[in-house]
Amino acid sequence: MSTHAKGQFDVKLTPQAAEDGVGHPSIGRLGLFKQFHGDIEGVAHGQMLGVRTAVEGSAGYVAIDHVEASVHGRRGTFVLQHSGTMRQGQMSLVVTVVPDSGTDELTGLRGRLDIQIVDGKHYYDFAYELPSA
Repeated sequence: MSTHAKGQFDVKLTPQAAEDGVGHPSIGRLGLFKQFHGDIEGVAHGQMLGVRTAVEGSAGYVAIDHVEASVHGRRGTFVLQHSGTMRQGQMSLVVTVVPDSGTDELTGLRGRLDIQIVDGKHYYDFAYELPSA
């Protein structure tokens, strides 16, 4: 049975310069900073790789976030892995906790984070499981 943590987060994207000999110029790289509010209180630092196609509204991205936060009062760190695609405006996104990435009071954390963007604001619903304290 999963527990749900819900709230909002602010995100700042910082474009990163391309590196000679690394990847392809069509692949963008962004630094990520997130501030979580609600049942999750804390920050995340990460990186994203993304590409847009010639078709309007079609794109793909992958990202990794290192989260330092409390989840319903339990403190620690964990890592989120993102995989998202958009086909002509229809979004598909999977964000999961990297197995065995939880530390301190979040050791053993498992879960999936769903993101909704409404009127430019980011909301999360984090379905997770943690071993008993």
